[in-house]
Amino acid sequence: MPTYAAIATVETGRFQNAQELASIWGDVQTDLEDKNCHLIDAYVLLGERDVLLLFEADSREDALQASIAVQRYGISMDTMEAMNVDRLGELVDEL
Repeated sequence: MPTYAAIATVETGRFQNAQELASIWGDVQTDLEDKNCHLIDAYVLLGERDVLLLFEADSREDALQASIAVQRYGISMDTMEAMNVDRLGELVDEL
């Protein structure tokens, strides 16, 4: 199952405090699961972006649908397919 990294920005003014933002994570995880995705981990970031989500998806289409579903919470995601660094050796062997 491919892994995806989504770097997200939370809409300004959408949540009044960190507790309100934390209260939606169960719903976000449910939405991901409804789109055939499994949330591996989530991190709050300091800087230009607010959240990093790592998840697995059955397909690129499922990852796209999950990204769209999460946007309804006021979270805009840039989603990228991720590959474990350990696989780099396999790629070199294939070349």
